[in-house]
Amino acid sequence: MENNHKASSSSPHVVMIPSPGMGHLIPLIELAKLLVHHHNFTITFIIPTVGPPPKPQENLLQSLPTSINHFFLPPTDFHVLPPETKTETKITLAVTRSLPKIRNVFESLVANSSVVGLVVDLFGTDAFDVAKEFNVPSYLFWSSMAMGLILLLHLPKLDKMVSCEYKDMDEPVKLPGCIPISGAEFPEPLQDRKSEAYKWFLQYGKGVDLAEGVLLNSFMELEPEAIKTLQDEIGLCGPPVYPVGPIIQTGPSYGPGGHVFEMGPNSESSTQALKILGPGLPKGFRERTRSFGRGLLVPSWAPQSEVLSHGSIGGFLSHCGWNSILESIANGVPLIAWPLYAEQKMNANVLCEGLKVALRPKVNENGMVGCEEICRIVKELMEGEEGFRVRERMNGWKKAANKALSEEGSSIKALSELVMKLKKQAWN
Repeated sequence: MENNHKASSSSPHVVMIPSPGMGHLIPLIELAKLLVHHHNFTITFIIPTVGPPPKPQENLLQSLPTSINHFFLPPTDFHVLPPETKTETKITLAVTRSLPKIRNVFESLVANSSVVGLVVDLFGTDAFDVAKEFNVPSYLFWSSMAMGLILLLHLPKLDKMVSCEYKDMDEPVKLPGCIPISGAEFPEPLQDRKSEAYKWFLQYGKGVDLAEGVLLNSFMELEPEAIKTLQDEIGLCGPPVYPVGPIIQTGPSYGPGGHVFEMGPNSESSTQALKILGPGLPKGFRERTRSFGRGLLVPSWAPQSEVLSHGSIGGFLSHCGWNSILESIANGVPLIAWPLYAEQKMNANVLCEGLKVALRPKVNENGMVGCEEICRIVKELMEGEEGFRVRERMNGWKKAANKALSEEGSSIKALSELVMKLKKQAWN
């Protein structure tokens, strides 16, 4: 176990447990920074692991203010699991098998500081029992769109109503407050109803009511009907819902990579220039990119938010993770939606059919996106009429995001409500 700083015993103290992975950690870090800088909290991260922490993760944690502490727990052993075990199951087990160690750290924090709340993401809800033992309220941080949470809450009902695999349903599903979605675009863990991962997700939906509150990384202006549905469905008889987003990276930031396209007098959008994006990274690609001086290749994690904020960026080809979507919205950068796994297909559907801020390439008869199709969709985004309309809509959402985060904005008000509730816990 490793920690960096001793927590203050006087400030209200929040414990956060992110499930393994940078994508789970980053939004919680940004939430922690908001609570520290604007509301005088101290934060401790208890971080379950599945192996040695990646260097970018260590660097990010070491760069945080001294009011944000962290502990790395020993790695979870997965050698006895079947090789076909889903990623979501492994992430969940990394938390559940670490519960004794989580309890030990939590007990020490309660004894030495004013712990007022526990915040976990979806895969960490089993840690609610630890907080309950010490009379500390627990909160769920939902790091994706509101529609995903509505689907999770309705999953037990769908499970009883539908007999086939969801991808084989003839009609789209109409969830309250959401646009219709086909079963084939449900999150990946729901595509095999016999899998262990699917059973975990059924349990997750039933566990939301155990939270003292739900923190939603979205904002009212972006998903008004879905958020209102959540507030009506679980906020009236269960935990309140706090839409506090968009919570995105500030300062040094890292993203898992997509493709960004430059707009300006020196940019190219010819088919020849764009062909390099189609088949991945062909032999000699890195060397040509370096010698031509026309682009930058970062093979691992990159300062994605900073890149997207640059004035010359005209588009972002993204796999549609929610963190990347929020960064695009906050910076007004239109998207090309190319989803791969997890909930990305559902996100892409909302981007293209609901918000209409993204274009989506067509797959060929082999289920692949060909080189020429990528060239076509990039040129359409950069130069076409639909690309112009998408860019105009995205600029509107950028203004809405800024408004939500302004002094009297909806998200700042929601966060202030949460802060008051947490501080009342310290006074009790």
